[in-house]
Amino acid sequence: MAYNLFSKQYANAEDAQFVVCDALPESAQNFCTSFLADFPGAKIAIASTPGEAALASQKIITMLPSSPQVRSVYNEGIIPTLKKLSLSSTPSHNTLCIDSTTLDVNVARQVAKDVIATNAQMVDAPVSGGVTGAKAATLSFLVGGSEQAFHASRPILALMGQRIVHCGPSGAGLGAKICNNLILGVQQIVVGEAMLLGEKLGLDPAILASVVGSSTGACWSVSVNNPVPKSLPEKSPPCERDYDGGFATALMLKDMALATDAATTTGSPLPLGEAAESLYARVIQEDPELARKDFSSIYRYLSKAAAQGRKVSIGKKGSQ
Repeated sequence: MAYNLFSKQYANAEDAQFVVCDALPESAQNFCTSFLADFPGAKIAIASTPGEAALASQKIITMLPSSPQVRSVYNEGIIPTLKKLSLSSTPSHNTLCIDSTTLDVNVARQVAKDVIATNAQMVDAPVSGGVTGAKAATLSFLVGGSEQAFHASRPILALMGQRIVHCGPSGAGLGAKICNNLILGVQQIVVGEAMLLGEKLGLDPAILASVVGSSTGACWSVSVNNPVPKSLPEKSPPCERDYDGGFATALMLKDMALATDAATTTGSPLPLGEAAESLYARVIQEDPELARKDFSSIYRYLSKAAAQGRKVSIGKKGSQ
C-alpha cells in the first residue's frame, strides 16, 4: 500500500516528501531501501515515533494490528503532537488522519473525536481485498467520517484502491468491514471443509474449484484464496507458498472477536460467527505455527485431523 501511495505521488510531484514509521525499525529501513532503489531521487525519511511522523506530515495514514495499538499510537503520539501544533504557529487544521486498522468501533469513534478536537480531520478506512489487492492497488476502502473528511481522503485512497465507499459517519467504515470479515471468516472454513470433502470423494481440486466457482457456491475464498494447492492453476494463493504471505489466522481470529463483541453489544445473534471464532482459536491453540499463516490454512488443520481420524466439532465459545 505504501509503495503504491508513494510511487504514484512521486510520479505526480517529484518534490513530494514521505515519512515511514514502523514498530520494527528494520522493516521501515528495508522499505526505504527498496523504494529508493526504484526512485533514487525520492525524499523519504524514517520517523522513530508516531509523534515524530505526525510532526513531519500533513497526511497521516495508519494501519495497526488492533484497538490497543491504535489507542497507543494516537493517544500517546499523534494526538499530543496535533495538540501542540494547534497551539503553535503551525496549526493542525490542515492535517488529515486516515486509519485503516480493523478495530473496535467505539475505540475508533473516540480516537476520531479526540483528533477532531485538535482541529484536524479523521476517517476510519479499513480495507478489503487482501494482500493481492494491496499489491495491485485494487483494494476497496470502507470509509467512515464526515463528508468533508471523506472528500479530502478520497484522492489519497484512490492511489491504493479502486473502490472507495463512504459508509457513513465515524465508525461506519469499521462496521461495514467487521460485517464483511464475519462473512469471510465463516466462508473460508466451509470452503476448506468442502474442498477436503471433495478430495475424499475423489474429485480433482482444480475441477471442484472450477465447478464451485461457476455455481451457487462461488465466492472469493474459492476463486482467489482457495486453500488447496493446485486448485487454481492460473493463480498463486497463499496455499501455494505453505500459506505464507496472506491474512494471518491470528488477525482473522481478532476480527471474529470484534464481530462477536459487537453482536453482544447490539443483541444480534451470531451462531455461525461464534462457532467460527471458537474454531480459529482452537486452530491456533493446537497448531501455533498457523497463527501467522494465512487463515485459509484452517484447511491444513482439518486435513490433519482427518488423517489422524479426529472429529472436529464446535459447541459454545471455547468448547469442543
